[in-house]
Amino acid sequence: MALKVLASNLFLEKVLGRSELLVPATGDFTYGFLFSFGKDGVRYLEKAVFNLDYGQLKLVFHALKERKQVVYYWFGLKFYDIVAGRRLLHLSRYYSVDESVELFPTLAKNSHDRSLRGTVVYYDGQMNDSRLNVGLACTAAVVGAAILNYAEVVSLIKDESGERIIGARIHDTLSGKEFDAFAKVVVNAAGPFCDSVRKMANNDVVPMISPSSGVHIVLPDYYSPDGMGLIVPKTKDGRVVFMLPWLGRTVAGTTDSSTAITMLPEPHEDEIQFILDAICDYLNVQVRRSDVLSAWSGIRPLAMDPSAKNTESISRDHVVFEDYPGLITITGGKWTTYRSMAEDAVNAAIRSGNLKPANGCVTDHLHILGGYGWDPASFTILAQNYKRMKRTYGGKIIPGAMDSAVSKHLSHAYGTLATQVASIAQNEGLGKRLAHGYPFLEAEVAYCARHEYCESAVDFIARRCRLAFLDTDAAGRALPRIIEILALEHKWDKAMQKLELQKGKDFLETFKSSKNAQFRDGKHNGQ
Repeated sequence: MALKVLASNLFLEKVLGRSELLVPATGDFTYGFLFSFGKDGVRYLEKAVFNLDYGQLKLVFHALKERKQVVYYWFGLKFYDIVAGRRLLHLSRYYSVDESVELFPTLAKNSHDRSLRGTVVYYDGQMNDSRLNVGLACTAAVVGAAILNYAEVVSLIKDESGERIIGARIHDTLSGKEFDAFAKVVVNAAGPFCDSVRKMANNDVVPMISPSSGVHIVLPDYYSPDGMGLIVPKTKDGRVVFMLPWLGRTVAGTTDSSTAITMLPEPHEDEIQFILDAICDYLNVQVRRSDVLSAWSGIRPLAMDPSAKNTESISRDHVVFEDYPGLITITGGKWTTYRSMAEDAVNAAIRSGNLKPANGCVTDHLHILGGYGWDPASFTILAQNYKRMKRTYGGKIIPGAMDSAVSKHLSHAYGTLATQVASIAQNEGLGKRLAHGYPFLEAEVAYCARHEYCESAVDFIARRCRLAFLDTDAAGRALPRIIEILALEHKWDKAMQKLELQKGKDFLETFKSSKNAQFRDGKHNGQ
């Protein structure tokens, strides 16, 4: 059976990614396939329908507004089809055992005395969060915002009466200098650290964050077919486990568990093994620890409900509040509702500061930088009109093809601005790939330094591209060349380059690189 897949681009207002997905059933146990990080929508809809929870249903509508996607397994999915309405990517449907295995060849028909009964397919969108994040910052700069990274708020400034926040004291961690920034309203959107900012205004505030961590691992692409993923809605301990194709590899992970707030959260080995054991139960291939290319943990700033017993009972919807005049805090939420979050936060700031905007909110129709004029065939322009001029180890410049893998990557990551990256690759001899088997180019490092506020090697491997998250070992091998290019762009001396290399290595150690798979010249050395 043919798999329907369209390319997705994070820069467009519409989510273009689409793929067929299954929800297989074994006895009284069901599990499903999907093509994105939309697994949470299943849980929200379940609570909305069966618990008559309006708050959860509201979150479903918010997510659909941005993602234009559909999730849930069969009955729930059909209800969700109706909820999605015109935003529906494609109708969900049932597949027989044979059809399911044809779509997902590594799916086991029989496992642990259970037999596959069939699957339910649904559709979802996919995004690259690092590219979306930097795209939002650059879009804000284009429309007039002052952008500053590596800036730490060390204190909040109050008026003479001490009754209202009027600004913040900021420490520039690159230059070491401090300065004051004043504003009619300060918006605290510090994620898991928002309570720390609130305490700068009033040290006695009641915490509003329930920090939750999710562990993810990356496996080779052969674990999941192109455009097809697997979700296990309920494992032995009640958590969700998913396995999805992502940026040419397979990402697998769990849902939430409580955690402490740290700057560099690390996954525990038992959590990594739990994921491997969980997906092993449903596949007909050997699942090996040595296949793990990268592993990481992140912190979600969930809005805390004091009566909740666990993080699953906490809504992912966002909360906006002003518990000190002049300081608006927004917390909770998720990527798929970020436009709604932005609108609510700005509306709260308008009320707090008695501001007089010249027009209404425009976020619904605002394209992210690089989205205007983009279409799914844009990559062909790069493939046809540009060459990758590569410098050999001997210093000679030789031409290389702007192949489909590279041109599609550039098009999806930079939108219409991909031509600028391609021009650097062609005209400045920076067309070489940074790591074997990955489409990231040397030209991207220079482009990000010039146009996307990239100030460190870690910035690039983690926050401009996703190489560190895709393959820790490959990111380590690419570090010296990335630092060499950034040194030219930022005029770093040898001492700074040495420091950057050490910082990069330390960062990658948080990905459990010593136990992850090793690749050399395309050969997998895992056992």
